[in-house]
Amino acid sequence: MNEKFQLVLQYLINADKRFPCIADVNIIKQFEIKAKSEEETAQKINAAFLIILAGKSNERCKEAEQYFNDLKKEARWKNIISFYQNGLELINKEILSYSNQNPQFEKKISQLIDCLSDAENIINQKEALERLRELFFPEGVSLTDETGRKEQVQKIREKRKISITSLNKKPITNPVKEILFTSNILAAVPLKESGIDSLSISDSIKKKLRQVMTEDQQYWYDHPIPIGVSPEENEALYGINGLDEMMRFEKEKGNAAKNSKLTCLLSASTTHNGLHEIIKEYFEQEYKKSTKIKNLDVYIFSESDAQRLLKEILIPVAQKYLVNKDTSKLNEIFGVDGEYGRHYTFLKAIAAFWQVFINPQIKATFKIDLDQVFPQKELARQSGYSALDHFKTPLWGAKGIDYWGRTVQLGMIAGALVNAGDIKHSLFYPDVRFPEEASCSADELIFYSRLPQALSTEAEMMIRYDDNCIENKQVIQRIHVTGGTNGILIDALRRYRPFTPVMIGRAEDQAYLLSVLFEGSPVLRYVHKAGLIMRHDKKAFAGQAIESAAVGKMIGDYIRILLFSYYARALPWTVGEIKEAIDPFTGCFVSDIPLTIVYLRFSLKAASMFGKHENNQALEFLKMGGKRLSEIIGYLNDEPNPLIKQYEKEKSGWNLYYDILDTAEKGIARNDNFLLELRKKAQKLALRCKVDL
Repeated sequence: MNEKFQLVLQYLINADKRFPCIADVNIIKQFEIKAKSEEETAQKINAAFLIILAGKSNERCKEAEQYFNDLKKEARWKNIISFYQNGLELINKEILSYSNQNPQFEKKISQLIDCLSDAENIINQKEALERLRELFFPEGVSLTDETGRKEQVQKIREKRKISITSLNKKPITNPVKEILFTSNILAAVPLKESGIDSLSISDSIKKKLRQVMTEDQQYWYDHPIPIGVSPEENEALYGINGLDEMMRFEKEKGNAAKNSKLTCLLSASTTHNGLHEIIKEYFEQEYKKSTKIKNLDVYIFSESDAQRLLKEILIPVAQKYLVNKDTSKLNEIFGVDGEYGRHYTFLKAIAAFWQVFINPQIKATFKIDLDQVFPQKELARQSGYSALDHFKTPLWGAKGIDYWGRTVQLGMIAGALVNAGDIKHSLFYPDVRFPEEASCSADELIFYSRLPQALSTEAEMMIRYDDNCIENKQVIQRIHVTGGTNGILIDALRRYRPFTPVMIGRAEDQAYLLSVLFEGSPVLRYVHKAGLIMRHDKKAFAGQAIESAAVGKMIGDYIRILLFSYYARALPWTVGEIKEAIDPFTGCFVSDIPLTIVYLRFSLKAASMFGKHENNQALEFLKMGGKRLSEIIGYLNDEPNPLIKQYEKEKSGWNLYYDILDTAEKGIARNDNFLLELRKKAQKLALRCKVDL
């Protein structure tokens, strides 16, 4: 291990009494306890890892190594010990390799050590913190004070500026007819304590559920909707009601025809395979019981429904007209179960299918999350437009020149969010803000994504401009987008063919553009639509779900660092080019030393939790995190980078998907009987998925 790097770690964790500690926990004290419980043993294991990592020059290292060796013999601790021992080897290898390739890294380490050795700086800590972030988390540098933040906001806005060269000559004019709205439902079996018999659902669903409950669980989601949950806690009801209310407002204002209906397509990702054939029936009954939806046509697609479209429509087209094409690759990428990247891409790609086989009037798709609603009164009053009016801008689909002189196609659109508790201040109140206190926990010294997230939110999402921007011919492009409140024109979708890889489980929205980041000329980009803001109500009605999913969400964030870092190295552009375009927030998850960052962040987070006496949560964090991180690290450390082949395979698969649609569209236009019959079949399959409201 790099000795200077180990010295930094000794400062960080106070592994030797000669050095001051700059973290908020005392790792030595956490190791010195006499472990009498499972939680205390886990605390001591975690502390031992950090002590060993800090090097043999500190007096506790040998004792920590012996502790590891003794506990490894116990079955219940074998996995977490192996995870940490593997981490010691991986970090050593990564730091040595990166130091040899990047002399500046060694220089930053020396500067940090000089700073940490100065008692005055330790008292002040500002310079020490900046130096530490320069080493581990450069995207967080200069974000600790108001002046630095304002300067960074202006720098980002300058880099995001697009000079418009031509507007979209055929913009959206009738959003109700021309936009396919989409969202995702995450569904799970009933909560164990509730009991199937006590649920307010039909006997037929109860019977099917009993069989499903005997199945093995296939997928785990952050906060799925359990079958039978109360209407007040049912996110799928909440979001659809909100969308229906949005349409009611538009009709009252004369912006939509009285008898018109907005089309909304929902993907239903389930924890158990047996739920595929239940999910539509269940939500159909729930909608009928608790709501009166009058302004929407709603479709629900499960994994089984997606596979029917694939096997009965898409593959037959390929077999007849695109001979010698391997259609097996479509099975992995086209569907809604699994990690979030899979359903996210499905909800974009299905719009192109819809245009070819179901409704050629559809020109775009727009995704919302079901914990979000359009606050129509505030939109009309503060932005000057209702929700649907925002989509009519000719900026969506415009062309321009970016900061680096590249030509861009603004084929995608992105709005913003305001939290339910903040809308009283303003519609334009950032949903992620800078922390009020300058202090941070030990793991946040290494990686603190809230800083660049707040920066990007302020710089990209909160900028305001009106129709004058069209005359001035300048707008802002968006890199930081949210999973809901973004859309794409189908012409752009079919031309550029972006996708999120199926293994991406968090920030699937951020990963979507990466697949085609510099592909083609012009390159595809999001236009920022100022004032297109949805109210985020998750905490208003599902706080318990958020709390119960907290540990899993944290671990997903660490996996995100690994996947994004390796994915960036799998793309056909340099990491430097990619980082330059996507920093600070999306880019902060692309690290030069991802394994080091993840292990340090993970162990320091556990230490902070133990330090706050959150022992039960810390134990769950270590057990779940050790298992999940071991699996993903094992996968990623195959040689070469496995995401290179994965990216190429998925890109080839999506190219085939859109080639199939292009072929079908041309055949339908020339009245090819085979394709006309397939279109009828596709429409019948879609009708099966339509919810009877």
